[in-house]
Amino acid sequence: MFDKNIYQDRRNILKKRVKNGLVLFLGHGESPVNFTDNCYRFRQDSTFLYYAGISHPDLALVLDCDTGQEYLFGRDYTMDEIVWMGARPSIARRGAQSGITNTLDMSHLKKVLSTAVKQGRPVHFLPPYRDHHKICLMELMGAPLCAMEGMASLELIQAVVAQRLYKSNEEVAEIESAVNTTVGMHATAVTTALPGMTEARVAAEVERVAKAFDHWLSFPIIATVNGQTLHNHDQSNMLREGQLFLLDAGAETAMGYAGDLTTTFPVSPAFTTQQRDIYEIVLAAQDKAVSLLAPGISFKEVHFAAALEIARGLKDLGLMKGDVAGAVEAGAHAMFFPTGLGHLMGLDVHDMENLGEVWVGYDGAPKSEQFGLKSLRLARPLEPGFTLTVEPGIYFIPQLMEMWQKEGRFSQFINYHALEAYTGFGGIRNEENYLITDKGSRRLGKAKPRTVREIESLRTVAFG
Repeated sequence: MFDKNIYQDRRNILKKRVKNGLVLFLGHGESPVNFTDNCYRFRQDSTFLYYAGISHPDLALVLDCDTGQEYLFGRDYTMDEIVWMGARPSIARRGAQSGITNTLDMSHLKKVLSTAVKQGRPVHFLPPYRDHHKICLMELMGAPLCAMEGMASLELIQAVVAQRLYKSNEEVAEIESAVNTTVGMHATAVTTALPGMTEARVAAEVERVAKAFDHWLSFPIIATVNGQTLHNHDQSNMLREGQLFLLDAGAETAMGYAGDLTTTFPVSPAFTTQQRDIYEIVLAAQDKAVSLLAPGISFKEVHFAAALEIARGLKDLGLMKGDVAGAVEAGAHAMFFPTGLGHLMGLDVHDMENLGEVWVGYDGAPKSEQFGLKSLRLARPLEPGFTLTVEPGIYFIPQLMEMWQKEGRFSQFINYHALEAYTGFGGIRNEENYLITDKGSRRLGKAKPRTVREIESLRTVAFG
């Protein structure tokens, strides 16, 4: 945990912004895999962590915006639980660590909330994303299950987003710790992956590095020779020379802060000419995007600049044609780049995604419905304290290529005949993490292997 004063300050700011009523944050409980005592790894709700810092199951936090009082609800371990799980701090002790003096047994929570409802006081809570929380809220609020998401407080969503968007120095240090471990995870993959290995074996080596630094994974590892599939979690394939291998993986610190990097490298000792050409276009797009990162610029504008760089590079290779600016405006480049350029990151690898992209990434502005652009998670003007990813990519998705060609879509911009040589190419993505500063930006954490020379040098190590 950070110093308790940090959590107290965060809660005080939130109470002033919400102004009246109660704010309710439900912590996570244990989630059984196949029976009660065999559970998935416990991970506390990120917003609960932000305001309380307590990573322990079955807690609730209530903030009274009218009186300023704060209450932590939970329960202490029974002797039977202590026998099996060891002694744990009491709820009172956990509350004190976060600067909360009022602690109550969880059985009192319903009475506190029902009393507020009877008095006509608002009870603010965030959109529930776990079914267990929806059921708890139904019982606590006395309303139908189907009404829970609609009852979530927009005022609270906006207040939380307004705080969590800006990372403090302490948070940045945690994120950099996660990123530094993540760099080690990626370097390990580049130096150990060999033909004949399974994707799962490479993923195992990557996860080993995270755990060696007492970190967890910030999301399930993407380790694949099918990089054209954007979020490919299958790891059953065997690596073969001539293929590309895409690793998208990140570490998470004990306090819940995430790293998120992507590296693409050849299974062979070196890139083929075709692979190198595409790889260099992706790096050029990333360099262009990073050069623009600064307070005041819209990330949507940065996204378009990267997309334009990709379209220019593909035109030089003969895969696109015509006016590249017109192609990007029309969305023709999305054949190759159907994703957004990046996203906010912090306590969540996609920071605050459960609160809604329209508020987190767009500040209330509407999202585009255009293919590719609709996947842009972040479009708002950048500000100092934002932490985000920059991850351009080029993907050759056979099914998408076939569908667009049959439809004759964007035939004035796409050279479908030339595309035939790239049907089994796969995909390339390069991702790094950045902090927006007062004057521009800086990369978070140490540098990962990125250039063709760096990648091929490490691949030489892998082959001995």
